Formats: sequence, structure tokens, C-alpha cells
Amino acid sequence: MSHVLGYTCANEGSVRDWLRHSKFNVTQGKNFDRSGAIGPEIVTADELPAGARDLPIRGRLDGQVMQHATTSDMVFDVATTISYLSVVMALAPGDLIAMGTPAGVGNARTPKVFLADGNTFEVEVERVGTLRNHVRPEPR
Repeated sequence: MSHVLGYTCANEGSVRDWLRHSKFNVTQGKNFDRSGAIGPEIVTADELPAGARDLPIRGRLDGQVMQHATTSDMVFDVATTISYLSVVMALAPGDLIAMGTPAGVGNARTPKVFLADGNTFEVEVERVGTLRNHVRPEPR
């Protein structure tokens, strides 16, 4: 944990129809040019509880809470994730690790909820900040 500089918010903005292009690989649906926002700033690790534990996370679509959990609800904690990743890749200063998302994504809802042009989606992590993204279609 001494190698962790800090924490920020991330909003990967998955392009759902592209997630289904492969049965085993979601990479292409998570790497469009205009997806994968981070910010708005980095909060240093010393400003937060160890491993950023127990911080409330909210995902809001046009102001409506769609996701609500805490960082302690994540499947793997920060230290476990870093340890695992360091086995399969060399981690270097400046690397960013996205930890996942709380339950409540639109694709898992009934009825399903998908982002549309004109929507605003916010990712808020208490004591870290709020990342606000305006949804626009990917240019062709």
C-alpha cells in the first residue's frame, strides 16, 4: 500500500453492444475513444482511510441514484488487487487500476436502463469527489 499515490473516480462508459462481440473478452466495449473518464482530481492516500475502505460510492443517472455501496463492498480490496495484478504484469509509477463498479448497472436491471445522448452520469466517491460525464454518441 506504500506504493499507492492516491485515489480518484472512474467512469468507464461501456459500449454495451460492443461488449457482446466476443464471448470471453469485453475489452473492445470498454475502450472507445470517448469512454473511460477519470477525475476530477487525485486525493492522496494519506488523506483517506487505509486502502480507501468504507467510503460511500454512488452512481447517478440524471440525478437519480442507480448505484449505492461502499468501497468495502467491492469484491477485492485494494491491497489484494495490487498483489494479484503484480503477479501477471509489471506495475509502474503512474499506473491506474480501476476497481470495478457497485451493483445496479443498467444492463442488470429490469427493465434494462441504458445511457442515451443527453444523459448525465455522475460517479461520486465520498471524500474523493464527483466525476460528471455528459453522454454523447461515439463519432462514426
